Amino acid sequence: MPWPGLLALAAAVFLSITTEMLPTGLLPEMSAGLGVAEPLVGLLVSVFAFAVVVTSAPLTALTSRMPRHGLLVAVLVVLGCSTLASALVSEYWMLVVVRIAGGIAHGVFWALVAAYAARLVGPAQIGRAVAVTLGGGTLALVAGVPATTALGQLLGWRPVFAIVAALTLGGALLVWRILPRVDSAGSPAAAARFRLGDPGLRPVLVVCAVTAVTMLGQYAVFTYVSPLLIVVLGFDPGLVGPLLFVYGVTGAAGLAVTGSAIARNPTRAIVAAMALAAAALLALGASLGDVPSLIAFAVWGLAFGAIPPLLYTRLLHATPESHRDAASALYTTAFNIGIGGGALVGAVVFGWIGVQVLPFLYAAVLVVAALVVMQAAGRGRVRAQPAGITGGTETRSIPLGVVPGTPPSRSSAIPEMVAAAAGPTRASTA
Repeated sequence: MPWPGLLALAAAVFLSITTEMLPTGLLPEMSAGLGVAEPLVGLLVSVFAFAVVVTSAPLTALTSRMPRHGLLVAVLVVLGCSTLASALVSEYWMLVVVRIAGGIAHGVFWALVAAYAARLVGPAQIGRAVAVTLGGGTLALVAGVPATTALGQLLGWRPVFAIVAALTLGGALLVWRILPRVDSAGSPAAAARFRLGDPGLRPVLVVCAVTAVTMLGQYAVFTYVSPLLIVVLGFDPGLVGPLLFVYGVTGAAGLAVTGSAIARNPTRAIVAAMALAAAALLALGASLGDVPSLIAFAVWGLAFGAIPPLLYTRLLHATPESHRDAASALYTTAFNIGIGGGALVGAVVFGWIGVQVLPFLYAAVLVVAALVVMQAAGRGRVRAQPAGITGGTETRSIPLGVVPGTPPSRSSAIPEMVAAAAGPTRASTA
């Protein structure tokens, strides 16, 4: 395993996720500092995400023949500069503009990072490499978001944005110096595009649809987690940072659970995680008291911790190697449709009815997503004749996101990937 390169990518993922999620823990402080309502601050997450949605796939295509190493460094520099500008602007509309610039860089980054990690290793180690890389997102939830929330409450939100900007620029330097150059510019793998009829397109679209729906519900709630914890559940504002730390830790534990026998069947694992998250959200919405609410909040983190790595690894195994950049761009687009749409829907519901309704809406969304997963799994049961066997066929169940014909040993690679990564981090995306 090329550990220095993978850890450099994981550090970049950590900084990217921390930057994206900065407003979620600092809504009250940013609202007071900018003189706007909290839902408008929450919409900064939507603006960031919609910039990804609009630009990720076109820019990935436009830059397909550029060296991937230099492109990764460049987008990290843009992300760091936009975050620094966020700390310096004086008006809300200016902050919207610089968040759009950051979102554009973020989208290209996420279209590259998992495919880059896969290129550093052989086929048998792809799951592990991707898990280690995306585990930086877990560290962002465990440490990055809680730490920036606590620092923002102590120092103010502007210094925190400046600190994260400096770290991101440092991360760009780290990637430039440490990450091996595995440039594929000009090769078929860099320029490949999905076309109608491609065998890997349908399962990729299924994974992306499930991802978009799930993330929409997740970020309708998580974007407004501070007012949810303070206003609805009655926790002290000073406890928001520690509670987000608990959420991140249990999310990391969720990855470890997916490496157990429970996750041997990936479709059942995804459905079970969604069901558990829905139950936790219903308990949160019911506001049963401090201890039950704390348990429900931790269980929500545990359940959600399992969902993104399962979906993302499914995506990579559903996709031919030549199309992984394109598939990652589609996945990034779907993920950020969910993030931006969720923050927008949350803002509307927050302003119209109140933040207390959001957990119930997300629980309903998870039920819908679980039904889609089960329906897709049912359609994925095909009759296939294994290579080297004649005179008969066998019925083989093709799990969600796996191209028919993929060897069963690779189609169930998620437990291997999760077990390898469960030690340091949890795979996650934004």
